[in-house]
Amino acid sequence: MIKIKNINKKFGKLEALKDINLTFNKGECIALIGPNGCGKTTLIKAILGMVLPNKGTIECNGKSIQNEYLYREIIGYMPQIGRYPDTMTIGQIIEMIKKIRNSNSDLDEDLLKAFELEKMFHKQMRTLSGGTTQKVSATLAFLFNPDVLILDEPTAGLDPLSAEILKEKIIKEKEKGKLILITSHLLSELDDLITEIIFMQDGEVHFHKKVGDLKAETNEDKISKAIAQILKKSKHEQNN
Repeated sequence: MIKIKNINKKFGKLEALKDINLTFNKGECIALIGPNGCGKTTLIKAILGMVLPNKGTIECNGKSIQNEYLYREIIGYMPQIGRYPDTMTIGQIIEMIKKIRNSNSDLDEDLLKAFELEKMFHKQMRTLSGGTTQKVSATLAFLFNPDVLILDEPTAGLDPLSAEILKEKIIKEKEKGKLILITSHLLSELDDLITEIIFMQDGEVHFHKKVGDLKAETNEDKISKAIAQILKKSKHEQNN
């Protein structure tokens, strides 16, 4: 569904992405993890067309995304920190995005209802807590029933109940055959969600594995412990 071929990106002397090759398929829920500054956000922005690679190609459904924009209609994006006009209300923001998208597809209002945002439609964005802003961002990402969901730290700032609502929604969409790409620092929250995991470090893909293979290889039940074991082994091999 999405193919990344030999992507490189530099910002001045900083090499943010180094020869990245990845394939993301329908029905997969893929975690993109790694330390701050490893290239996760740059990679996501490249897929969204917000960052132009210096080299390489990105394809969506077999077509290059270069100089294209219509492919974005099948993508729902939830940024880590949503930024909206301060004086607009929640209701106005949602109506504005509906008009901009002008989509004929049936709207997915599951999260709108589950988060009870309609009760807060009158509230201005500048008055919202970080968690409520996250709820607005999540609602907008899922609203147009996209085939691809890119969720950047989706549960950050959410209370436990809201985080659970969002996780259940992610599982539901994965079961419909959608491609879901999640970045997260909270590995414990990914156990029920993901089918594959990509670990990035210093702009490179350190490994890309199916969760089942990762757990079998390390003999661990928890993703966080499995990853820690692989990284320790890798560090040990580098030092010897």
